[in-house]
Amino acid sequence: MPTAATNSQVTITDSPAHGRFEARIGSTLTGFTDYVRDDDLVTYPRVVVSRPFLGRGIGDRLVRTALDDARRRGLRVRPACSFVEQWIVMHPEYRDLVVEEAGEGGSGSGSGGAGRVGG
Repeated sequence: MPTAATNSQVTITDSPAHGRFEARIGSTLTGFTDYVRDDDLVTYPRVVVSRPFLGRGIGDRLVRTALDDARRRGLRVRPACSFVEQWIVMHPEYRDLVVEEAGEGGSGSGSGGAGRVGG
């Protein structure tokens, strides 16, 4: 069953066939966050928002929806993306979802790049 969250004009839906949560305004794909689910663990390798839609809080909504979904499913979270890592730091109520890995020593080296989210 798809998970959806709507805030203003942006609708976030789970697209299991694509392994990601998608943000849309109308029929326009504005961003997404990929996920990989493996047993009781979900990894978020990246969050991407199209340039024209940066600064509208779409990345925030994508991450919140993804983490709320993980909580509902009883999954542990591996934030493999620096945006997700920093989002969790800023929202400590989600920290309990994060799996601590052996040898982890603070902030990881998540993915980043042009056209990717800053919020």
